[in-house]
Amino acid sequence: MRIVMIVFVCFFFTSCFDKKSISSDSDLFKTSKQLAELKNSKLEEISGLAASAINPGLLWVHNDSGNPAVVYLVDENLNIRLSCRLKGVKNRDWEDIAVGPGPESNKRYVYVADIGDNNSRHDVKYIYRFEEPQAGLKSREVTISAFDTLAFKLSGEKKDTEAIMVHPVTQNIYIISKREKPVHVYELSYPFGNGILTAHNVATLPLSQIVGADISADGEEILMKDYDNVYYWDAKGRPVGEALKDNPLVLHYTEEPQGEAIGFKTDGSGFYTLSETVKGERTFLFYYERNSR
Repeated sequence: MRIVMIVFVCFFFTSCFDKKSISSDSDLFKTSKQLAELKNSKLEEISGLAASAINPGLLWVHNDSGNPAVVYLVDENLNIRLSCRLKGVKNRDWEDIAVGPGPESNKRYVYVADIGDNNSRHDVKYIYRFEEPQAGLKSREVTISAFDTLAFKLSGEKKDTEAIMVHPVTQNIYIISKREKPVHVYELSYPFGNGILTAHNVATLPLSQIVGADISADGEEILMKDYDNVYYWDAKGRPVGEALKDNPLVLHYTEEPQGEAIGFKTDGSGFYTLSETVKGERTFLFYYERNSR
């Protein structure tokens, strides 16, 4: 038994980084710039953000559980340009959103992650995928009835999860657990198939409270955030599970009331963060511009 335990400990500490060795305050990105203050009551519980691929300068956002099953396309002043209601869907606990490839190679798709589970009681999680619509339609409100539903379980126990990433090359989807330490990164491997899928653990990180994540449009960079820090990995062309074994950089981050949303700008020149609103505190859309690449 002792030999088994020693082997396990050695494997664990060689398969993930040591949080004590994380560098801090990397200058890869500049400090934050306030783009707009969040004042629209329709956007009070934002928990996910992703840059649009076909609407330059616009962002997809959505609210947390208990709100309508609506995805909003906003500009950098947080003006709503388009509202997309998913027909027949309930917002059980929408926690993150991504934009990436899908069934047709010449199109881009929005992935809405109904993956939250504060009490770890749901057997199945859901991701809704629909073709990304363009702004500038005659109507500012549309109903999305053509979408795919990806139903899946995590391998092992039920867990709360609040962050997803969609790889722009492989189309694999990654889901990160929240309420544990260390957190685990799970992978849904493309092609997904039918029925209830299983997301398998591909990485373990000595972090906790991961509430948002994104992967760059070229698949080379990874962001994750908790309530206090933003973490960055350079994938260098490696699979996500391998890249996450590296020590991440800790980027400049301006404290937010309840910051759960993060996303790269489509051209990779920076990233955005946005918080839920908290009574008595001001909330802003922040942008962090890249210093160098």
